Amino acid sequence: MSGDRILMSTPDVGQLEVDYVVAAMRSGWIAPLGPDVDAFEREMAERLGVGHAVALSSGTAALHLGLLGLGVGKGDIVVTATMTFAATTNAVVYTGATPYFVDCDPVTGNMDPELLRETLRSLADAGTPAKAVLPVDLLGKAVDYTSISAICAEFEVPLLCDAAESLGATHAGQAAGSFGVASAVSFNGNKIMTTSGGGMLLTQDSELASHARYLATQARQPVVHYEHTDIGYNYRLSNLLAALGRAQLSRLDEMIERRRQWRTEYREFFAEVPGIEIFGGEDAEDNCWLTSVVIDPDRAPLTSDQMRTRLNEMDIETRPLWKPMHLQPVFKQEPSLINGSSETLFQRGLTLPSGSAMSRESMDRVLDSLSTVVESA
Repeated sequence: MSGDRILMSTPDVGQLEVDYVVAAMRSGWIAPLGPDVDAFEREMAERLGVGHAVALSSGTAALHLGLLGLGVGKGDIVVTATMTFAATTNAVVYTGATPYFVDCDPVTGNMDPELLRETLRSLADAGTPAKAVLPVDLLGKAVDYTSISAICAEFEVPLLCDAAESLGATHAGQAAGSFGVASAVSFNGNKIMTTSGGGMLLTQDSELASHARYLATQARQPVVHYEHTDIGYNYRLSNLLAALGRAQLSRLDEMIERRRQWRTEYREFFAEVPGIEIFGGEDAEDNCWLTSVVIDPDRAPLTSDQMRTRLNEMDIETRPLWKPMHLQPVFKQEPSLINGSSETLFQRGLTLPSGSAMSRESMDRVLDSLSTVVESA
């Protein structure tokens, strides 16, 4: 191995973020909540065109509180995507509900609307209708909300959106994070923008937002002493991290454009390589959070695992696409409707360095390394 290791997506922070965090520290608002939390919520709600935003400790917390706000609990069924990170499913399990996995469209990796319709119909016919539908915007591409919203309305099932990866993306011109009864976004360290750790619940429903704030602050009653009539959670975001988030939000568009630049360069490179395509199809409305490729082993000069191994030897980090939830040992007993698309993407997909903090020099090194790997295969 030579040189520094190139990672997939490191935090993109600079002097502006330092200035915001230092100002927050000097204000004296060090503990959770404070003026930067309030401002961060207002600015994010305005950016996405929603009425209410609740800043939380993680995107997972946002999903959990969103599900609780929909009344999801023990014995309920939540229909969700199998092609996702475990946090989506974990949030369902936290409520005591059962996740029901639905497979994906083979091009985008997002929930297949027709499989969703089939699932909701079979559950309704069995007398066990779904309590909620929870799709996931994969790698910065919003799901087909036009179709999925209509299907949820047809079956009168509320839609909660996992937009953890899609902040800054749109669908049919509408911002990801603004669909459904509520949406959850993530500000984890590798996301399109970060607060180190953190997330947010976004909704037009004032009662749902108010209830989420209440539960997120240990469900404290508004009295001078500590009084609790419900089980609550320590889920609110730190004022210092909110200050970091405000700086990041002001730079979101430039960070998206940088990632889009890398996506374009990858697309141009692989256009000359048989059997390897950029994952996700058209990306005009994506935030280009991470760029992945899908490698057809029957046409390409090498497999995804061979490419990953070779790039790792060159100190370049890559990662397979998500291992589907229905294949995870902890969830293998849960019900599902599977067509094989997610398993194929897991076997053939590979995510490449895509961060907005990546330098021109590092990107050139990645492309040169890819050339070497492909030509020597």
